[in-house]
Amino acid sequence: MTQTVKQEKMTELVDYQDGSVVSRTLIEKKTGTVTLFAFSKGQALSEHTAPFDAMVYILEGKVEITISGSLYNLEAGKMIIMPANKPHALKALDDFKMLLTMIKS
Repeated sequence: MTQTVKQEKMTELVDYQDGSVVSRTLIEKKTGTVTLFAFSKGQALSEHTAPFDAMVYILEGKVEITISGSLYNLEAGKMIIMPANKPHALKALDDFKMLLTMIKS
């Protein structure tokens, strides 16, 4: 069976919701995931760890990301790698959208 290929503008695949973090999984496989997020201004993810490396690519807006105590301010067009098992947190400085790619193997 052939899978249909759709062309989409990534930033239009998820919408902002006031006071919320919205996510949409685009790919989910045993080897990893690709997830699109929309954070409204001021929303955050508290410090946590993940067992796999993850790449964050900022599509819109600005975000503050802390990795192992180091602070990074990113805006649209920037990316960062969050290493496996290192504590990290995110805070939306503006409404922002990001693409999270997590590699499990």
